[in-house]
Amino acid sequence: MQLTRPPLPHLRPFVKLLWASAPEGTPTGRPGAREHVLPTGGMHLVFRLSGPPLKLFGGPDDAQGQTCGYAIVGGARAAFYMRDVSVATRSVGAQLQPGAARALLGAPEDALAGQHTPLDALWGARQADAALEQIHAAGSLERQLAAFEALLAQRVIDSLSAGLHGLHPAIAATLGPLARENPSIAGLVTRSGYSHRRFIALFRGAIGLSPKAYARVMRFDRALALAADPAQSWVDIALTAGYSDQAHLSREFSALAGMSPQAWRQTGATSPRHVPTATAGQIRSRR
Repeated sequence: MQLTRPPLPHLRPFVKLLWASAPEGTPTGRPGAREHVLPTGGMHLVFRLSGPPLKLFGGPDDAQGQTCGYAIVGGARAAFYMRDVSVATRSVGAQLQPGAARALLGAPEDALAGQHTPLDALWGARQADAALEQIHAAGSLERQLAAFEALLAQRVIDSLSAGLHGLHPAIAATLGPLARENPSIAGLVTRSGYSHRRFIALFRGAIGLSPKAYARVMRFDRALALAADPAQSWVDIALTAGYSDQAHLSREFSALAGMSPQAWRQTGATSPRHVPTATAGQIRSRR
């Protein structure tokens, strides 16, 4: 069961999307099952309500992994990460808007980028545990999602009362062009009215990535959207998305997704950014 919806209007400057999921029937284990999670350039906050805590792996040959907990912040990334999906879990989560981390989490995006951070490291153990218990107690998946949304709304109210605000206007003005095309970073800096150093610092603090890294992920995002149509050739996808040629797309795809474009298509993943990769041997055979 999967629920996905936008947040209430007053939360939309801080939260892009809310979701909740639960396994249908009795969950069956899939020992060793892993998943490549491809980058979006954004952050997310997740509460796991059943099953084991989140476990991440450094690569296909990492047998031990790293346990991250039940309430986790996923920072902005410019490449894939690998997680354990051997047990289906019940969870609620939010995709955060750029610049929302200070208001919702109490830290800037660049302090959280490229990693998963246990929420208790940001909110404190008592507050993070209380939030987890509150969501657990709500009952149905719909009510748990509503309880999660109410918790985020209260965080925003408290932050605004304390004088914190959302995305810096100079950075907000760059996100549309970066999502749609390949603008010159120097041109964005000039239009911002800030020095190059100041602009980069503002951008990293709000997004978690440098403008160049964020632009790479947005171009990759355009390629994924086009590749959802199996009739589209990789040559056409490359040129439409803004790559110089198919070889350029192939190199970038492998760097950001951890597999070639063709291998990605052959996985048959139901979600373009959640790609099953069960074992090291299977991953190598797809390359």
